[in-house]
Amino acid sequence: MKILVPFKSVPDPNDATSAGAAVSPPKSVINPFDEIAIEEALRIREHGEAMEIVAVTIGAPAVDEQIRAALAMGVDRAIRIDDSRALDPYAVARILGAVVEKEGPHVVIMGKQAVDDDSNQVGQMLAGLLGWPQATFVSKIEFLDNKTRARCTRETDAGLEIVEVDLPAIITTDLRLNEPRYVSLPGLLRARRKPIEVLTCDQLGVTVRPLTTVLSVARPPRRAAGTRVESVEELITKLKQEAKVL
Repeated sequence: MKILVPFKSVPDPNDATSAGAAVSPPKSVINPFDEIAIEEALRIREHGEAMEIVAVTIGAPAVDEQIRAALAMGVDRAIRIDDSRALDPYAVARILGAVVEKEGPHVVIMGKQAVDDDSNQVGQMLAGLLGWPQATFVSKIEFLDNKTRARCTRETDAGLEIVEVDLPAIITTDLRLNEPRYVSLPGLLRARRKPIEVLTCDQLGVTVRPLTTVLSVARPPRRAAGTRVESVEELITKLKQEAKVL
């Protein structure tokens, strides 16, 4: 079985210095949900259920650092689609659709959303474009019937839902699926010797035009310091006169 794992390079959500656009250049990492998808693909291969894992991302050469991290985790091959534009989810889904047609994977495992824009659209759009079944927000994956179907446990507001999909399929990962492994320094050094396949949209035979534009990115305003009140009456007065919420 061949697994394709798309991932996105995003500003590090755990690094306060990279949260805003004022930092140049911001520190970038593999999107945490996509890192979970990579980890799950690796575990599937370790269980003997997959033969090859191919990671793919879209971006300028700067994202090669995140590609090296994916290679250091253990993916077999990596592809970078050379496109530095700010692409919207539909454009990304169309590019990934062309990669799927080229690679012919049995399953695509990807994060349910990227933490920079939180769109949660690419997986669903990709399934629609390919005409494949999909299982989203998955916290457990089991393969059935000689890896022709997958049983997926989904996390919903009402509880856990179990669905079965025929392969090939799109599966998007939730937080509780696994905990990604630590990437060691020796692993990163070995990854630097591995090749990265670079393709363009023209080579894939797909033409995309971003339909949305990011006008600006800014930090949220700093919250004012809290104040202590001496009585309920003083609190009510402040809520009425200062906060104007009563």
